[in-house]
Amino acid sequence: MAFKTITVKTEGKQLFLDITKQIRQIVRESGIKSGICHVFIPHTTAAVTINENADPNVREDILNCLEKIAPSTGDFYLHPEGNAHAHIKAGLMGSGTSVFVEAGQLVLGTWQSIFLCEFDGPRTRNVMIRLDGK
Repeated sequence: MAFKTITVKTEGKQLFLDITKQIRQIVRESGIKSGICHVFIPHTTAAVTINENADPNVREDILNCLEKIAPSTGDFYLHPEGNAHAHIKAGLMGSGTSVFVEAGQLVLGTWQSIFLCEFDGPRTRNVMIRLDGK
């Protein structure tokens, strides 16, 4: 088992940031050859997801759809901090994901990457990675 936290600074209000490279490095350094990699973000206005990495329009499409579901502004929100939309988007996307590890590598599809989803930035975010296996 291995556990590591990475710190990521986001530079936009809402964005998808590819963190696959950092997680691949952690998997390599762990020495685990077969197991599972859990990725968790302990924040209520950010999320983690796996999605396409080839076409940046996919990320924009997701952000645009989430904006339609939970607009960034609106007089209907009760939460006084002004970031209710970010809580809703993070809840929809989820706080974690898991990826198999085989032959010491993350098992991701050809077009897949792991993304930190920022909905209330810019901020400094922590992403926790736990590897279980042998």
